Amino acid sequence: MTRLNRLLSGAALAALTALPMPASAGDFDPVTAEVLQGWTLPDGRRVAAVRLTLEPGWKTYWRAPGDAGIPPHFDWSRARNIADVDVSWPTPSVYHQNGMRSLGYTGQVVLPMHITPKRSGAPVRLRTKMSIGVCAEVCVPHTLHIDAMLDSADLSPTPAIVAALSDMPYAADEAGVVSAACRMAPTEHGMSIEAHVTLPHTGGTEVAVIEPGTPGVWVSEARTARQGDTVVAVSEMIHPDGGAFSIDRSNVRITILGGDYAVDIQGCTAAG
Repeated sequence: MTRLNRLLSGAALAALTALPMPASAGDFDPVTAEVLQGWTLPDGRRVAAVRLTLEPGWKTYWRAPGDAGIPPHFDWSRARNIADVDVSWPTPSVYHQNGMRSLGYTGQVVLPMHITPKRSGAPVRLRTKMSIGVCAEVCVPHTLHIDAMLDSADLSPTPAIVAALSDMPYAADEAGVVSAACRMAPTEHGMSIEAHVTLPHTGGTEVAVIEPGTPGVWVSEARTARQGDTVVAVSEMIHPDGGAFSIDRSNVRITILGGDYAVDIQGCTAAG
């Protein structure tokens, strides 16, 4: 089976397993959401969070879920006094199922948000529809309707949010990244990307995740290997309509997930 056929078969499997919950499930809800009020920063931005609690045996997905996952999506159209929301994603765990890799969380996960209000000092209504995937024996799409007023005057950081922020991947400079270069080449169905990231070993078996920074472009699971002081990751990028597309290297995001810590690299240079 070719790599493309394997990937398409994986997509088909995900579609087959993304079925509605059976009627016998009754009122069972595999995941619940709670808003953490957070605090206000000196620049007027609000730090808040959504805490997801999953039932035992269930998991949900990171922002880049992998071949077997369902990507999360927030709809902010009904929020009030919100100009911008920057969602932070704590370091995910790596899962393997049916020969495919996915990235996500079990138990509880706190998703911190830095919210820029339209009117500084006025209450913020955090009203959103959060579409996620949850998996146990099967994977199902799930929608959470979240609605909370952020009006606490507390300026003290919330411990649960601080803990989640501390679980973020390190930035490139914090982790001692020396260089990040990408080589791209056309393929039969799209474009390949080969990333070379020079950095200290992050522990255990390292997994690289490549995000193209171009909406709509699908990226395959990266084949990852360490060659001395450099992690080499290779993925294929395909546009859903099969048409041509371009990639801005400065928007490419590479995350290295190691056994000890993770590293978030924004942008790569042209490879020699």
